[in-house]
Formats: sequence, C-alpha cells, structure tokens
Amino acid sequence: MTTKINRLICAICVICGLSSCSDFLQIEPQEIIVLDKFWNEEADVENMVAGCYSTMQKEAVVSRMMAWGEFRSDNTVGGTGIENATDLSNVFKENINASNSFAKWGDFYNIINRCNTILYYAPQVAGRDPNYTPSELKATEAEVKALRDLMYFYLIRTFRDVPYYTQPYLDDNQTMNLPATPFEAVLDSLISDLEGVQDYAVRRYPANKTNYQQGRIAQDAIHALLADMCLWKQDYANAVRYADLVITAKTNAYQEQLDKMGSNVTANDRMIDGYPLINDASTIGNYYGNAYTDIFGSGASREAIFELVYLDNDQMLANAAVSTHYGNQTTFPGDVRPADFICTDVNDEVFSIFLNKYDARYYENLQPINGSRTLFGISKYAYPNTTVDLTKAEIQGDYSSAYARDHCHANWILYRLSDVMLIKAEALVEMSPDSTSATSEETTYLQQAFDIVNTISKRSNCSSGSKDLDQTNYTTKPLMQDLVLEERQRELMFEGKRWFDLVRRSRRDGNTNYLVGCVSRKGSTGGAIASKLSRMDAIYWPYHIDEIKVNNQLVQNPAFGSGENSSYERTK
Repeated sequence: MTTKINRLICAICVICGLSSCSDFLQIEPQEIIVLDKFWNEEADVENMVAGCYSTMQKEAVVSRMMAWGEFRSDNTVGGTGIENATDLSNVFKENINASNSFAKWGDFYNIINRCNTILYYAPQVAGRDPNYTPSELKATEAEVKALRDLMYFYLIRTFRDVPYYTQPYLDDNQTMNLPATPFEAVLDSLISDLEGVQDYAVRRYPANKTNYQQGRIAQDAIHALLADMCLWKQDYANAVRYADLVITAKTNAYQEQLDKMGSNVTANDRMIDGYPLINDASTIGNYYGNAYTDIFGSGASREAIFELVYLDNDQMLANAAVSTHYGNQTTFPGDVRPADFICTDVNDEVFSIFLNKYDARYYENLQPINGSRTLFGISKYAYPNTTVDLTKAEIQGDYSSAYARDHCHANWILYRLSDVMLIKAEALVEMSPDSTSATSEETTYLQQAFDIVNTISKRSNCSSGSKDLDQTNYTTKPLMQDLVLEERQRELMFEGKRWFDLVRRSRRDGNTNYLVGCVSRKGSTGGAIASKLSRMDAIYWPYHIDEIKVNNQLVQNPAFGSGENSSYERTK
C-alpha cells in the first residue's frame, strides 16, 4: 500500500472476451481501459471481477500466502539455494526486520482497492444495463466483498492491526494515510460484512461453467470464511454453525451424484463416516494416493471449496510460487523443504508428528532425495501424482514427475472440506468445559470432535488392520486441543495454514508457550528462535519500512524495534 494509488483503477488491466464461450478463469489481462469509457454494462463488471482473481494468482500474492501462513512454522526450513535468498532465509531464522520483502503487503491492498472500486461502480452499471438484474448485482457484491474480506483476513492474521478502508481510491491525488485499525475491530467488520451478503451469493454455478464452483467465491466459500473467522473471534458456536452449513452443502451435493450413479456406486465411491471425503485407497491394487491425486493433482475435487485455479495449459499463467518454493523438474527441493524432524519422523519411528508408519500423508507430502532416509523435499503441490506402494517390504512413495519449472499447474487451495471439518472440531473442543461437571450435551462436544479427527485420519491410514484412533488416549480437553491441532498439521501440511494455527492457539492461550514448543523442534536454531518468539508481539510481522515512511499514522510493531535494521527487542 503506497501513499498514492497509481492509476490502478483509472487505467487498469481488464479481462476481455468474457461474453464468449471462454472460461472465466482462462483469460489473461489483455488491454487497458480508461474509467470514463468503462462501467457501462454487466460484462464490464465481470471483467473487473476476473481481474481480481487474476491478480490473486500472481506469484507475489501466493508467495506471501505461503510465507505468512507456513514458513515461520515448524513445518519448513530453507532448501535449495536458500543462501542466495536472504529475505526468505531470514524468515526461517526469525531474523525478520522491516526491510524484509515478504513484509510488503501492496499486492493485497491492490486487490482490496480493486474490490472497493467494483463495489462503488457496480450499482451504477446496474442502473445503466437493464440486463444486470438486482439479484445479479447482489451476487456480485457478495462475491467481491468476500474476496476483499479474504485479503483483510490474511493481513490481520499476519500483521494484527492494519489500515482498514472500504471506499475506493480513484485518484492519484488521494493519499492513504490511515492509522491501523485494531485486529478485533477489523475481524468484527469482516464477519458483519459477510453475514450481510451470505444469502445473496451464488449457491451453485451451472455444470457447464468449468472451474467456477471451486475457482470463484460461492456461498460455501463465504460460509467457510465465516467459520474460520468465528474461530479466531472465539465465537465457537457460530464457527460450528457455519462449518455445518458447508459440510451439509458438500454432503448433499455428493449425495445427488451418488443417487445418479445408482447401482454403479462402488465401495470407493461411498462416503466415509457420512462425510463426502475422497477415499485415498486406489481402486486397483494395494496402493494409496487416490485422494492426493484428485485434490492436489487434478484439482477442483469434490472436496474443494475455494482454490486459485491454474489450468493445465502451458500457455496460461502457471503457479510460479509453488514452482519456486516447493520445487520443479529442474530444481527439487525448491528453496523451501520440510523440517528435518518431520522428514525422519516415520523412518526413525519417533512419531512426534505422524501417529504411525501407516499414515499415507507422510509418503504423499514428502519425497526423499536420491533415496535418502533423512533428506526430503515437499512433493505436495509440486507433484501432480503420488502413489503409496504397499506391495513392498517397506511402505514407500512412488513419484511420477514434478511439474516443469515454468509450467506448474497445481491449484492453490484456500479452503477444502477437511479444513472446515477440523475448524468445527477445534470449535467443539473449545465449547467443552474445563471441569468434569459438564452437562450431557457438553460432554458430547469432545466426542464429536474426536469423531471428526478420527474420520480424517482414517481416510489416510493405509494399514490393513484397524484404522481408528485409540480414543482412550484423548479423554480430556487439553489432550483433544492438541490432537485437533496436530491433525491439522498432518492434514494441511504445506498448505499455508500451520503458522496461523499456532498464532490462533497463542491468542487463545494468552502466551506463546505452545507455539515456541513447536517451532523449537526445527533444530539447532530452535533455542534462538524460541527466545525471539517469547513475547506475543513477535508472532506478527513488522510493517515494511516503506509503509512506515509513507504513512506516518502507522506505529511499528514493538517487537521489531524501530524497524530500521535487524534489531529485535527480546523480552527481558
């Protein structure tokens, strides 16, 4: 966010050809349109909405989603060429200062301002174009507000307090010199915003609109966002309520598919414990990896709620962030790799992350380098197909081929079904009382949460024996709190969720003890990292020094000193 908004809106990249049979998400920006010759018909609004999605797909945005949500966590360390990537290297070392390029938030505010501009002009277009109906206008507003609120949600989870505005900046002479709005106030506004538009959002796009249902914001995505936001607000009853709306919608939609299949439904097609999760077991042979291929390889699976779509077309925009950070055919691992203690967890039978050697996610998410048992790369997203081979003496993963360096077509997933199920599980645990004098209804909360975790874990358990977790190991609220976060780590590893989960836990606990305990496992630098993260301020990022210079209303995060250099104030 700079002091003056470049004529982003007055001369903006616009998507062309959307009135043709081309898919909404296949179009690249083509030309420049000036404001006073624009905003005349519904297609103009659709073009601008498409531009928001196109901007979200850019490497700068997805890289920050990864860095902000994953790279400070216990999941990752520096990989290939990290010595030449100073800013990223400093993220892993917790040597973050206000000059680190990953602290720049301009691309997110770019999207926010685009959304604000659409919301400003769309009603005027509806007044000019009789084909742009009131219901279509409201659907646009719901979609665009959700996109804007998603950007703000990333910002507050990363920086805590941020400048918050809902009016567009349309002129170079306008200055954006706003103080930061407190985290809680922004979060309340986002929830109120989404609650006001949820009923107007598109529920289901037509079947012939390829990639729309998962690649554009629909009602399920808004409810997923609300469930997540309510979890952060510690409004657990509403977190469960919104999660249930998503789960019910996904379940009903899949049941419709099963009904159409009739007698052709196979064992692999059936729901798992009543949830429409994709069975990870292959239909042929003693292999796993079916769910991995559908979710991360093919993309837009039935579990998908909202993801950034990168089409399987080398002429289209590629997922450069995944290619750079997780690797490709030319460079693997990328400049990010799994933390060592995760790599050796199963082979050394430590089982501090994975509960046993039968968790297929270990073999699907991590690929050994040259047959090593200690050095691994991140195969999730970088590889479209991974097969867990159970026919060998020892379980092993068979990896086809990573995406070519400049042609990674992996969708970046923002929300999927198991994520929302675990949001519900976490909320249920928090609704359970700490004491033993609970009502019968309250005692069921832990049971419901356990059942959810057990279902998700069971989907990936490739054992030929019992796949259920031993519930006797999780009989108290603290044990269930840990189990849910640990299952989120296993299920959502490398998906840009882990650091945010640890921050949310710290906010709830009122201290960083759990977070520090996790991050300290990264190895020799763990002690130094623990010292830096001992104060709550330090779990957020500093405002970039450029923003401080142009916006005199911003006050730097006190954990980062003045922000002028690498100084880092530690708790005395």
